Amino acid sequence: MTILYFAWVRQKIGTGEECVSLPAHVMTIAQLIEYLRARGGGYAEVFGDPDRLRAAVNQEYAPFETIIADSDEIAFFPPVTGG
Repeated sequence: MTILYFAWVRQKIGTGEECVSLPAHVMTIAQLIEYLRARGGGYAEVFGDPDRLRAAVNQEYAPFETIIADSDEIAFFPPVTGG
């Protein structure tokens, strides 16, 4: 799975992209967030408050309950605002 990080999320984690192989119990975005938070450091800081994040699966906005697969591209970013 490819995970992309944007804006302050990228700054806190220290990378804009990584490839990971997920354990079998990680089947949703919410479970992915828990898995990443457990890595500690910047991950714990970024994923400690998921309400500050939005996610996309294969370049489509997705709620945290969305089922994910190893072949997916997941992106995490702050909420987008307009003016």
